[in-house]
Amino acid sequence: MLTSLLIVLPVFGLIGLGYLARRLALVRDTTGDGLSDFVFVLAIPCLLFKTLATASFPPDQPWGYWISYFAALGVIWVLAQLAAKRFFARSGRELVVCGFAAAQSNTMFVGVPMILKAYGEAGAVPLGMLLAIHLPVTMTIATVLAEGRRTSVLQLLRRLFSHPIVIGILLGSLARPVAGAIPQPLWTIVDLLAAAAIPCALISLGIAMRRYGLASGIALPAVLSALKLVLHPLLVLLLATRVFAMPPVWSGVAVLFAACPCGINAYLFAERYRQGVAEASGAIAMSTVLSLFTTVIWLTILGVG
Repeated sequence: MLTSLLIVLPVFGLIGLGYLARRLALVRDTTGDGLSDFVFVLAIPCLLFKTLATASFPPDQPWGYWISYFAALGVIWVLAQLAAKRFFARSGRELVVCGFAAAQSNTMFVGVPMILKAYGEAGAVPLGMLLAIHLPVTMTIATVLAEGRRTSVLQLLRRLFSHPIVIGILLGSLARPVAGAIPQPLWTIVDLLAAAAIPCALISLGIAMRRYGLASGIALPAVLSALKLVLHPLLVLLLATRVFAMPPVWSGVAVLFAACPCGINAYLFAERYRQGVAEASGAIAMSTVLSLFTTVIWLTILGVG
């Protein structure tokens, strides 16, 4: 319990800093808007570029591993959108935000330290593989869903290829063969921008939580949190242990990755489109608090608690 608390404490610290700064009128609501724009347009694309350009993948892809995680992610995404539409009257891009919030994990602040503490160096390879493609996959899905409604194929392609996230993914993929030849000063710029992504995003979220509070109510964030913290890792566990064969460390890493609270990128996505911000911020805050308890349970189930 104490270990879980120490892991998520920096998350609450930065969110609380943003919340307190806005409450004391040290910053304005527009500060949060500007921070989220900076993160979405510059910092996250640089983070994606760096991740994809430098990631190493094994020659033989572990398809059972990929399918176990991302098939469960797809189910959670669909269920979140269906629940938000049927029971909470959400529509349009708000539905995309709800699906994104329930499916995408907070990996950098919660997932990485928790998984490495649980499995040590043995978990580094499966963890690194998921980290390399998790955000590009979820961001691409969210972007296509948000931009693709009532849009022609040509317009969709134009919007996608001018989208900062997609540009970061494409450039990172193209740079893989020549990553070692990129001059160090350019890498320094990329590193500085990428390093700013998470703290700036969390402070922006704190400002948004002061601005919106629980405007979406408690029920919808509770549903999204339950899907993320309980059903997502349960589905991954069943697929990774009952359907596919893989080492226990790999299945455990996938389960713990899925058991992380809702990721900050759902909030950034909502801010970008100015829709679903209250839903995303509520789900992130609630799932992060609840993860203090649920991660202990999942660690115990996996035998590493």
